[in-house]
Amino acid sequence: MQALTNTLWGGAKKDSCGGVEFWHSPERCGWLQKQGEIIKTWRRRWFVMKQGKIFWFKSDVVTPDSVPRGVIDVNKCLSIKGAEDTINKANAFEISTQTESMFFIADTDKEKEDWINAIGRAIVKHSRSLLEHDRADYTNN
Repeated sequence: MQALTNTLWGGAKKDSCGGVEFWHSPERCGWLQKQGEIIKTWRRRWFVMKQGKIFWFKSDVVTPDSVPRGVIDVNKCLSIKGAEDTINKANAFEISTQTESMFFIADTDKEKEDWINAIGRAIVKHSRSLLEHDRADYTNN
């Protein structure tokens, strides 16, 4: 289970970036709080979403030499939803995969909704591209 956690949520390496140039023209970026994976304290991190991946950093100064503290691959995400009631914190939301959930806290309700909408669109976009890819494979066989 630990190996999955490292590849899905954290332990990002340069090769886990999938060639995404996260340091410029992000689809969405901003400060969010996320819970630590081992020590369950809330930490403020700079998040960048681009090309189906969500990266996080300690600083909002992101360059080609920056190494993400973690990365979430949108194609592993099943859902994103508000989570104020679940974790009893304002402006909270949850991203879920088949095996785990991760919680985030935005500074405002609007930012929370903007992140939910942006990530939700990315999940739908990715699932559509998978369906189209599967259809193409099916018709070519």
